[in-house]
Amino acid sequence: MSTHGDGDTPNMHDVTSALEYWPSPPPWGWTADDLDHLPSDGPNGEPGFFKHVELIDGALVFMSPQKRFHERVISGLRYGLNTQVPAHLITITQMDVKLGHRTRPCPDVLVIDTAADHDDRTFYTPDEVHLVVEVVSPESEDRDRKSKPPRYAEAGIVHFWRVEAKDGRPVVYVYELDPATKAYALTGIHHGKLSVPVPFQIDIDLDELPR
Repeated sequence: MSTHGDGDTPNMHDVTSALEYWPSPPPWGWTADDLDHLPSDGPNGEPGFFKHVELIDGALVFMSPQKRFHERVISGLRYGLNTQVPAHLITITQMDVKLGHRTRPCPDVLVIDTAADHDDRTFYTPDEVHLVVEVVSPESEDRDRKSKPPRYAEAGIVHFWRVEAKDGRPVVYVYELDPATKAYALTGIHHGKLSVPVPFQIDIDLDELPR
């Protein structure tokens, strides 16, 4: 086992030694920084094994392949938001947000500071994020509805949207951070049309998202 200089503390960034315990986590646990050092292939040579992985409370979460609805909504929202976003902000998709030492989710859509938009980035920090959007799929229901929102709120991300499918159409649940409780409050449920004044004026036809 690799250690720091004192010989007692496991090297949190040595994923080679961490993978020796696979499929169990290493005794010292996974950290947010480990995701930058995971190989693309799995411990037994599985191609692309670690390509789509999040870290939630120290546990690696593997994301399933997207359904067409999921991909269409992500692409459509990115396009719609970027046609209206002010110059100091930009919309990106499927990039990590480092919420803490052991939590690094990968939201479907993010609105971030344009100043933070560098090609060498692998994650963003909560202070750079203005809006997080999660598009719910069958395998991500509990994470997107229950696990992730409180963590985004605790990190101080003011705006959160959850997108659900109803009869093949997107429904957007819009939340805003209550500064008194540090929890999200539901401010609207949007069918067909989405119109909100924050984090900037947004008007999107949900039934006519670009395909």
